[in-house]
Amino acid sequence: MCCMEIRSTHLSTWVSADLKERFAAAAARQELSESALLKRLVEQLLAAAGDALAAIQRPAPVARDARLTVRLVPDDNRLLRERAAARGLPAASYVSTLVRAHLRSLAPLPDKELAALRSAVTQLAAIGRNLNVMARTALSTGTAVGPTQEHLRLTLRICEAMREHVKGLVHANIVSWEAGHAKAPH
Repeated sequence: MCCMEIRSTHLSTWVSADLKERFAAAAARQELSESALLKRLVEQLLAAAGDALAAIQRPAPVARDARLTVRLVPDDNRLLRERAAARGLPAASYVSTLVRAHLRSLAPLPDKELAALRSAVTQLAAIGRNLNVMARTALSTGTAVGPTQEHLRLTLRICEAMREHVKGLVHANIVSWEAGHAKAPH
């Protein structure tokens, strides 16, 4: 019962059909199963490598929920909690997000801020679709029923202001993740 060894595990690989047939023939010539031949070859390879493989140390696996303790001076702790609360995150989640963002060069957006941006984009798209329908109607009928030229100018100014506001929000968010308190755009 070779497979019943303590802490045994399964080793497998994908090979071409031709290589599999040749390996099966080699196992049959030695009166072994394919599994037994593969095991023997692995054991021989590792025995031959000996000390060279022993010197290679694999890093210890780190659990997904591994904890890290950080000590902060009271003032930094207060700032951390304020910043986390402003983003609707627990302090530990905020720190985890910051560390990940720094390590991977990301500029994260918390769920609430991302939802606000998506909402703004959706509203801008709706305005654009409505303007497009009005323009097509005016072109096809030769008459402009609906908003006046002044209304369209006002809508354009609203869209431009919303675009600038969203750009400012994105910029302030990126800056706020990088250092200090975020400066609110005025």
